[in-house]
Amino acid sequence: MRLDLLIRISSKIFLPFIILFAFYVQFHGDFGPGGGFQAGVIFAAAIILYTIIFGIKKAQKDFPVKIFNFMVPLGVLIFTVTGLISLSKGFNFLDYDALAHYPKHGQHIGIIAIELGVFVTVIGSMVSIFFAFVARGKK
Repeated sequence: MRLDLLIRISSKIFLPFIILFAFYVQFHGDFGPGGGFQAGVIFAAAIILYTIIFGIKKAQKDFPVKIFNFMVPLGVLIFTVTGLISLSKGFNFLDYDALAHYPKHGQHIGIIAIELGVFVTVIGSMVSIFFAFVARGKK
């Protein structure tokens, strides 16, 4: 049995668990260590591992670069809109109390929204940078 076959099979098994762990870190971020940045890096690492194992052509076919280039401003937009909602309700920018009738619920909604924006931006930027380096290396 060739070593690369063993690595491919084990990667196929572990990749879903890596992505699941990224979502765990994302949604556990307002209760403990973790959050959008860490989860975004873990998720991006899973995509980068996929690319290293299966090759750039297959990875760019399965995950088009345009998606990741779109994710960077989308995450910033989510972050900004969360703050603008607070401003539109007469509160300070990113004052989460404005996001729900009860301030405690607003805090949870706001943290999840901000962390989601960071998560999306980090995935987009990390994978875009990786694909840019790989494309530059092919020239």
